[in-house]
Amino acid sequence: MPGIPKRERVISYIDGFNLYFGIKESDFRHHLWLDLVALSKNLAMAFQDIVEVKYFTSRISGPGSKQRRQSTYLDALGTLDNTVFRIFFGKYQDEPQKCRLCGGEDTVPHEKMTDVNIAVEMMRDAFQDRFDTALLISADSDLCPPVSAIRNLFPEKRVVVGFPPSRRSNELANVASNQFIVGRASVAKSQFPMELKTSAGIVLQKPDTWAPRPQ
Repeated sequence: MPGIPKRERVISYIDGFNLYFGIKESDFRHHLWLDLVALSKNLAMAFQDIVEVKYFTSRISGPGSKQRRQSTYLDALGTLDNTVFRIFFGKYQDEPQKCRLCGGEDTVPHEKMTDVNIAVEMMRDAFQDRFDTALLISADSDLCPPVSAIRNLFPEKRVVVGFPPSRRSNELANVASNQFIVGRASVAKSQFPMELKTSAGIVLQKPDTWAPRPQ
């Protein structure tokens, strides 16, 4: 029927730390208990079908409390349908860093491989014709080359960038088919229940520090 867009297959590629820090810096911390499949569906247009959600992260090497929160969240993500949702892990690597004030050196962990993993998956899926539109949730300008390559090699495909809250890259916006900001409303309505149960019967609870602040 004229005027009705044909249905599109969408794969969502989520830069985990970019999204996490954007939400945190926007003071949306109580929305970090995020169901990423629900978020992708809430960001999609009515004529789009989310066929897969790919989440890219690394296990942190910081304080034990942060590791526990991340492990709880990864376990929560593990309750999602594994035919739709997949996690791709990079790694943290200690790198030397010199203090500009005192001249001393220390080792600081840096996340590695996330941008490469995203680029590989986006290119693989484009070559295998697994999407009509790629939804990239990130503001990492290092992802400009794969976005440009996909648009040049597959002009019929679109790459739409959703910038996390408090994040933006003009370079990425310039090479994308379209771009928008992931807003508070979309994040707020894409939350896991306060408690959920794993397939092993373990009850997971939203971390206390992610709860709303008392008014």
